[in-house]
Amino acid sequence: MPEKLIVGWREWLALPELGIPALKAKIDTGARTSALHAFQLETFTNAQGQDSVRFYLHLSKPHPEQQTCCEAVIVDQRWVSDSGGHKEQRFVICTPVQLDNQSWPIEITLTNRDTMRFPMLLGRTAMLQRLLVDPAASYLLARPRVNHA
Repeated sequence: MPEKLIVGWREWLALPELGIPALKAKIDTGARTSALHAFQLETFTNAQGQDSVRFYLHLSKPHPEQQTCCEAVIVDQRWVSDSGGHKEQRFVICTPVQLDNQSWPIEITLTNRDTMRFPMLLGRTAMLQRLLVDPAASYLLARPRVNHA
């Protein structure tokens, strides 16, 4: 098992397989599942015959015109309760998350987080055995660098 990373209550992370080089996330030990802001969700069958979802997300809250299109295989659909107790059925995808120099696959639910401060919420199942959270700190890890290979 890799050495545990110490993170603050908010951090930069990357979702490289979705083409997201850097994204601000709230590190939320109270949330079981991770969530990613997504809009204009469209389901389709990919070339391998798998149920998939295409969606868009804003890369920068102050610049909503900066958006990207992502595609991922749907691994599940689940009913999720938000912090206000509202239930919503969401698509679940699995993709690697990168923090600092470590990367591992996590499940992420897709939902509209326009009214939230962070486009991503990293839940406790994604942190299990990998992260220790310092709630008094922010951005302890370096911002992911865009690889222009």
